[in-house]
Amino acid sequence: MTESPREERAPKPPSTRERIQQTAIALFSEHGYEHTSLREIAEQLGVTKAALYYHFKTKEDIAASFFDSYAEDVDRICEWGEARPRTLDTRRELLRRYAEVIRSHVPVLKFMQHNQAALTRLDRGSIFRKRQKRLHALLVDKDDELIDRLRAWDAVTTMYSAWITYRGTIDSEQELREASLKISIGLLEANDARQAAERSED
Repeated sequence: MTESPREERAPKPPSTRERIQQTAIALFSEHGYEHTSLREIAEQLGVTKAALYYHFKTKEDIAASFFDSYAEDVDRICEWGEARPRTLDTRRELLRRYAEVIRSHVPVLKFMQHNQAALTRLDRGSIFRKRQKRLHALLVDKDDELIDRLRAWDAVTTMYSAWITYRGTIDSEQELREASLKISIGLLEANDARQAAERSED
């Protein structure tokens, strides 16, 4: 199941690069990507533009780094899944891990949702789509019926939509995570039950 050592260690303070990313995403969310400058990011951080340039040459470099970080996290859980048997338990665990990736990248994914023009310019939309497809491929078998493939796709997209596009305001992050994960796992369990019933009829 899920590894615990990293969760038990005290969190390290963010690096300068991470602080730049955190400040930039906050300013992009508040003022919009187009209306935020490198100067404003540097001022908010309390550093010089030269110090900022050491890590990122342009605003586009900062935005692109958000998606690269997300891609690395999804690739990590997919590599884990590719090394394990293609069982329902493995697939449940993949969704649990993906739920944590979504949770940790909510600001970035919201930025993506609300800045489609910038996303196209940065050519980073394909990063998100490729990772969704890679994860989806681990939740199905190549000869699965369409209904199974669609349920598995919904299992992936449900967590994204719950965190990013759902407009509820009274639910806690924990409640949102648990509910969306329960729906997603339920979709995979429905696939497993349908396939088991089909095999018993043969």
